[in-house]
Amino acid sequence: MTLEAPDSQDIVEDETAAEAEAVKPKGPSSPYDLPGGWYVVHSYSGYEKKVKANLETRVKSMHLEDRVFDVVIPMEEVVEFKAGRKVTVERKKFPGYILVRLYMDDDTWYAVRNTPGVTGFVGSASKPTPLSRREVERILGVAKDEDSADKKEPTFKPAWEVGETIRVVEGPFADFNGIIEDINVDQSKVRVLVDIFGRETPVELNFDQILKY
Repeated sequence: MTLEAPDSQDIVEDETAAEAEAVKPKGPSSPYDLPGGWYVVHSYSGYEKKVKANLETRVKSMHLEDRVFDVVIPMEEVVEFKAGRKVTVERKKFPGYILVRLYMDDDTWYAVRNTPGVTGFVGSASKPTPLSRREVERILGVAKDEDSADKKEPTFKPAWEVGETIRVVEGPFADFNGIIEDINVDQSKVRVLVDIFGRETPVELNFDQILKY
């Protein structure tokens, strides 16, 4: 069996493609450096996705794609306990608020302000102020190397609040109800006031030992 040597032109093309890929320009690491400014828009809470879709449709119908670039619902990963297990879920950072990246003028202001579900821009009604670099990067983050060891871990947000009634599902106080007195996120523990023989007794429990009542 005879193996044919690769054509020299093929080698040159492969090397050229590899070099082009190596020097391929990357986008800005900060969303603040993208064209336009980032503005905060208030919407009805629970309708953020619908408002985002309405606004994107409106931008296309009004041919404003060259002035309105992004409609973003800021999200974050949080760890919750569900049925006694830790699960990572996505949650809206700011319910009722949407970020829009655009060049502000009369047309873009009108398009956004009159989108169904939008109640207005945050800030001055006549001349909204864009977010600062610090605010944009705090909300949207800054691009990092995917292999970086500094990748942010999901934030843990307990499913309960101080003063809330819960039910104990494991341990010696199983099937008792109690009121949360304190939450220690670092240790994944709660202090619960359990009614034992007519007296409220503070009991320390793990997160996986309680459920919403």
